Amino acid sequence: MNTKNLVALSLLAGMGAVLHAVVPGFFLGMKPDMMLTMMFLGIILFPDKKSVLLLGLVTGLISGLTTTFPGGLIPNIIDKPVTAFAFFAFYLALKKFRKSIVSAAVLTAVGTIISGIVFLTSAFLIAGLPGPFAALFAAVVLPAAAVNTVAMIILYPVAKSIANRTKLTTQTVSQ
Repeated sequence: MNTKNLVALSLLAGMGAVLHAVVPGFFLGMKPDMMLTMMFLGIILFPDKKSVLLLGLVTGLISGLTTTFPGGLIPNIIDKPVTAFAFFAFYLALKKFRKSIVSAAVLTAVGTIISGIVFLTSAFLIAGLPGPFAALFAAVVLPAAAVNTVAMIILYPVAKSIANRTKLTTQTVSQ
């Protein structure tokens, strides 16, 4: 992993941290995790195991530190690396279609749902949930999946264009 990749990944993580910090908690201390969109975008731009591990750990720690969920630090640290590698596995499985905006959007929705399930399950086992699992899933995870998907639809073409123009990635991020 070279310095250029680390800088790009850190910028994505930083933008995700700002988004995660400014979005208020709205249902029993939970808020949509906008940092996931940036993590997924980083995985799409730099699809290698080291980058996925780094993004998963960093976003888990930052999300945990900025969460409004009571006892949410450890569940975030568990959730993000698991979600990052699940997203990476699905991304690699879509070999033929992985560079399209539709794939990025669908993967973002699926990744956000996986993240929500892992987070809620680990929070339930570690600290307990402030409400029923199904209610938290319906009120926070599903809307977060929709918001993250729309954000990816907007951000992916911009990031793809920048990556191609600056030769940010070793392979072109074209369709």
